[in-house]
Amino acid sequence: MSNIVESKNYTYFELKSAIYTFAENYPFVQIDSAGNSVLGKELLTLSVGKGKESVLICGAFHGSEALTATLILSFAERLFAALECDGEIAGIRARRALFDRKLVFLPMVNPDGCDISVTERANCGPFSERVKMLSHGDFAHWKANVRGVDINHNFDVGWHQLRQLEIKQGILGPAPTRYGGKRPVSEPETAALVSLCHRENFCHVAAFHSQGEEIYWNYGGNFIEKGRRMATLLSASSGYTLSQPSEIASHGGFKDWFIKEFDRPGFTIEVGKGENPLPITELDRIYPRVEELMLLLCIL
Repeated sequence: MSNIVESKNYTYFELKSAIYTFAENYPFVQIDSAGNSVLGKELLTLSVGKGKESVLICGAFHGSEALTATLILSFAERLFAALECDGEIAGIRARRALFDRKLVFLPMVNPDGCDISVTERANCGPFSERVKMLSHGDFAHWKANVRGVDINHNFDVGWHQLRQLEIKQGILGPAPTRYGGKRPVSEPETAALVSLCHRENFCHVAAFHSQGEEIYWNYGGNFIEKGRRMATLLSASSGYTLSQPSEIASHGGFKDWFIKEFDRPGFTIEVGKGENPLPITELDRIYPRVEELMLLLCIL
């Protein structure tokens, strides 16, 4: 699929190495840091272009969904290669399509959680014993950050309603998944994304998760017509179903917060089907189906 990106679930340090290799191979690519994880790992971004409008594509909010980081890296490499030689991606001339547009890729929002799931070990410094206790030894299915907070439940949008739903389901404190924290934006990873969105003029954002082959595009009563039109095109391109989250998945998420905060489109893309963590072999099936969708996110 690519020369730099390997078909595997990346640990943080492997991802960091790949990102810096991008910069060596493509001088027009800029590396930045959106912030840091609980354990101090930088939330590294790759960006291209200097347009007035920016797009954010991010993934690996959950440790057991590290495949989405590999997906984003794979797309980024294909796009960078097309930009370098004035070539095509998904049948479209990349330079012409992306004129006056800046793209920001944040492949791994939750590096601490990804390391737990990918390595299937709790090498978490002062948090190691707590992670072992909370996971009951099942590290592969760990979704939260290292403090046991689900980052995609930690945004300040419907957080208090979500907290009541969590309590009803018996989620009372730190856990491998679905605990939204003591308060909204309590986690450095969440705060980093919030700050990034306030610094950049993102016209829309997309968060990649797995699994379900679904696209979530709306939040509550915040109906954005441009978001509906874009979601329809993304669905037609990929064959993914347009869906509306319910119950415990209906508040506290990144795209929900972005829609409410900025009144601009935000999308959650659930790639693949099966049980997380999806085997990395699924990437060969997932990527061809969503490459055009990812390019549309960049240019619409």
